[in-house]
Amino acid sequence: MTHIIFIDGEAGTTGLDVLRRLEGRRDLELILLGERRRDLEARREALNSADLVILCLPDEAAREAVGLIDNPEVKVIDASTAHRVASGWTYGFPELAPHQRGEIIGTRRVSNPGCYPTGFLALVAPLVRAGIVPRDQPLTVNAVSGYSGGGKAMIAEFEDGTDAPPYRVYGLSQKHKHVPEMTKHAGLETPVLFAPAVGAYRQGMLVEVPLHLSALPGSPSIEVVHGALSEAYAGARFVEVADLETSEAMARVTPEGLNGTNQLRLHVFGDRGGAQVRLVALLDNLGKGASGAAVQNLNLMLGLPEDTGLD
Repeated sequence: MTHIIFIDGEAGTTGLDVLRRLEGRRDLELILLGERRRDLEARREALNSADLVILCLPDEAAREAVGLIDNPEVKVIDASTAHRVASGWTYGFPELAPHQRGEIIGTRRVSNPGCYPTGFLALVAPLVRAGIVPRDQPLTVNAVSGYSGGGKAMIAEFEDGTDAPPYRVYGLSQKHKHVPEMTKHAGLETPVLFAPAVGAYRQGMLVEVPLHLSALPGSPSIEVVHGALSEAYAGARFVEVADLETSEAMARVTPEGLNGTNQLRLHVFGDRGGAQVRLVALLDNLGKGASGAAVQNLNLMLGLPEDTGLD
């Protein structure tokens, strides 16, 4: 059976990467509008003719696109921030919780996770579920991404030959749009303190959550934290938990280490018997953090093998 797919926003960074991952597949037929992609009626027809639509649009445009869909059979994956905490939408992180994959399979509306939240949630959600991190615990997440995560304007800034900064922090108002997403889907009651940054490299990211173990109930050991993560992702195809490592090993973890893949690797760093740990997630912001995740969700929603096109 061939499934008809339409990427609304195929010319953007995420759209192009999704297209690259899908265009060679024989189980899919792609609707490509080309120069007609700004034609409202052409888009409306495509949105209602596809079996599944992937929205790679700014937030408001994504909401408008959903409003153009009249066909109740059309399945939608929204890669924007517009519906990540909206009712009626399933959060598209299959590994987030034991029930999450089944919910994605059974729904017609999936919100693709953000790249930073993917790393944060992979580290924190299992610890909240296990009771290791209380729901009202204040948490900080520090992260750095390649400039491709900032879209066309930021890509141009770093690639136009001018003196772009080697490293830049942003989101200093503490009103970043990822904060509600991270807080809600981790099961937290206290908004996280999000400290993002961008580096002078194209793609790849590190997301870090430092924890004072002595400030947590029962002062859990580093082994307990690592064990909870290992148990949560046992047998996962795209998420792995690295062996328990010392802080010196962190020098080997670089943000570009998983580029071009849909993999997510979690590290627990700290001294055995110590009172602190640094939880670090490594992923490709354009892979498991965006287009790879969209393809994974597409496979699940269409009843296809989850790793199709993602090897």
